[in-house]
Amino acid sequence: MPPRSAHEEYPTWVGFVFIFNLIVGTGALALPSAFSHAGWILGSLAIVVLAFMSYVTVTFVIETMACANAVHNWKRLQFIKRDRVIEYDEDSNVESLVDRPEASDSDDVAEHDRLVDDQLTDASIEQTPLNIMYCRKTYYTLSSKIELGEMANMFFGRTQRFLFYFCLAVYLYGDLSIYSAAVAKSLRDVACAHNHRANATDDDDGTERCFQDGLLTRLDVYRLCLVAFVTVLGPFTFFNVQKTKYLQLLTVLFRWLAFSVMISIAIHRLLAPVDSTALPITPKRADIAGIPYLIGTCIYSFMCHHSLPSLLTPIANKGRLKALVSLDYVLIGGFYLALALTGIFAFADIKDLYTLNFVPSADQANGLLKAVEYFLALFPVFTLSASFPIVAITLRNNLQTLFLDAAQLEAYNFFLRRVFFPLLAILPPLVVCYFTESVSNLVGFTGCYAGTGIQYLIPVALVLSARRTCDNMIGRGIVNEFHSPFKGTVWPMLVIGWTVACLVLVTIDLVI
Repeated sequence: MPPRSAHEEYPTWVGFVFIFNLIVGTGALALPSAFSHAGWILGSLAIVVLAFMSYVTVTFVIETMACANAVHNWKRLQFIKRDRVIEYDEDSNVESLVDRPEASDSDDVAEHDRLVDDQLTDASIEQTPLNIMYCRKTYYTLSSKIELGEMANMFFGRTQRFLFYFCLAVYLYGDLSIYSAAVAKSLRDVACAHNHRANATDDDDGTERCFQDGLLTRLDVYRLCLVAFVTVLGPFTFFNVQKTKYLQLLTVLFRWLAFSVMISIAIHRLLAPVDSTALPITPKRADIAGIPYLIGTCIYSFMCHHSLPSLLTPIANKGRLKALVSLDYVLIGGFYLALALTGIFAFADIKDLYTLNFVPSADQANGLLKAVEYFLALFPVFTLSASFPIVAITLRNNLQTLFLDAAQLEAYNFFLRRVFFPLLAILPPLVVCYFTESVSNLVGFTGCYAGTGIQYLIPVALVLSARRTCDNMIGRGIVNEFHSPFKGTVWPMLVIGWTVACLVLVTIDLVI
């Protein structure tokens, strides 16, 4: 796996922006509602703790990335040494011991690599030239992009690999369900904005009419929007498409603009209330019953672990990587607190999707403000529509990896490869969202159950296995410059304990 070329790299500040935008996504739109359930004091404390736990496991993923690079560099050194042994010892039988089999037989290749690793010792490596010895000092790098799935294949056994792909598939299913429900609700609320009571709840959607003289209820319109959304974007799952750079930049601008406007409007409502005669809003301070709801939402809101290799590897100057990630988490934690605190003090009732608090009102006379309201209400449609095909294709590929033999993929029939798995990726989220439109429940379930696996358990398992592998293969004399500051086994065990506590709380809340 060759290192990235110079033109593929980008400066540190670009990596900082990319990480920020990756984390601050759909979960942030559900955060104010979950925050209001827990209370502003308890909610603020929970956001800080959950941000810290997410940061700990991010450092685990970065350390594992460096370990995976070290394994690749070590094996490359063994092949160099093998060639040197063959070249200078042609009269012996060394060549027959280390001659590599044809690449078509993957099992023989793996067995060959193991034999080479066993035959070459530290003593023999010490006799290599200085340019090869220099490689020993640069084992731990982030020069090659090694995705989370590749690291799982490298450090996990068969059972662990199955659990990894299963957990990732469940998380991606949750992602697609959240995207589908959020887009359908946003389209429905814009379409029905002129015939909707301000104090109406989701329970009224089954009876309240969308249009004054129409036959369709708000629930009917939601389902029509859902089917239309999946019908338009679902077919992309059958092909291989990727977002363009310009679409990504446009999405980034939309996201920053939308969140900034929402915070500004909330602050304006606090400083200049719409109804000066109304009593000020006094949100509750703490409610333990709201913590399970907030846990799942926060885990989902701080998710970035599955995409870190793609974001961090191209950064040109990786010497400041730890400071970069730390600053990102501090700013994102502050940003989430600002969004949630301004929201719960500015609105008496916060919708499960925060943008729905800014649905265009019929009595809005100002053209500029009406345009802003439409932009905020349709913001999820703009951003999530661009991401839906990418997530669906990723899910399709992971389902194929989970159930099919990747080495013999072309041997399967056309229907299984090109039709069945795309449908398996997009139909379950459609069915789930057809019967529930609660974005908050979808975010909570996805964040807590699948999210704890991706954000907590998998990074812990990876870093422990990677440390053990590198200690045995490379030794402890070479320091990993990208090691996590949370060393030893205490921190991984603490993360596992925290994960169990989160799962127990959320499960009890669901059962009760």
